[in-house]
Amino acid sequence: MNDVLERLRAEATGSPDHPRYEALLAAGPDELAAALTTPGLPLWARELAAYRLGLAGDRRAFESLVLLLNHRDPPRCAAAGEALAALGDPRTARAAAALATNGLRTAYALQPVRLLTALRAPESAPALMTTLSRLLSPHDPYWRVALACVEGLGALGDPRARELLTRAQAHPRLAVAATAALRSLG
Repeated sequence: MNDVLERLRAEATGSPDHPRYEALLAAGPDELAAALTTPGLPLWARELAAYRLGLAGDRRAFESLVLLLNHRDPPRCAAAGEALAALGDPRTARAAAALATNGLRTAYALQPVRLLTALRAPESAPALMTTLSRLLSPHDPYWRVALACVEGLGALGDPRARELLTRAQAHPRLAVAATAALRSLG
């Protein structure tokens, strides 16, 4: 949490909206929820509001956090994933699965994949398997996402992943993790 707040403080520093940072840190849930829809607020302010609401379990942050989970900036995605995991909203797994399996957004799928693993929801293993199967081509540039899928499938221990994990063993960057994941299937 402190890393997220320090990153957002650094973004706010020098901004004409910098006083809003301290105000959002002290704000209550209704003020934070209002910040999510206030026109003209910088992204760091919306992220701070959504992050704090998510950690507090306030479902008004859900839509904003899902948008941030799919952001091009990895630290924003990671913070959104952390807040979504804490939020406990039943829509989270379905949203993360949709983001992880979207072939047009594979470059931003790492955090949705990690979130699915953490959630251990019914949607988790099928989404990781769908994503991984698409990434097993020989020169796919998204090997980190594929590795997260392999590790996630190992953590989930779903036997339906056996054939796919066996195929993943043929990929040099995935082989060790795929072998470990297969061992965890028993």
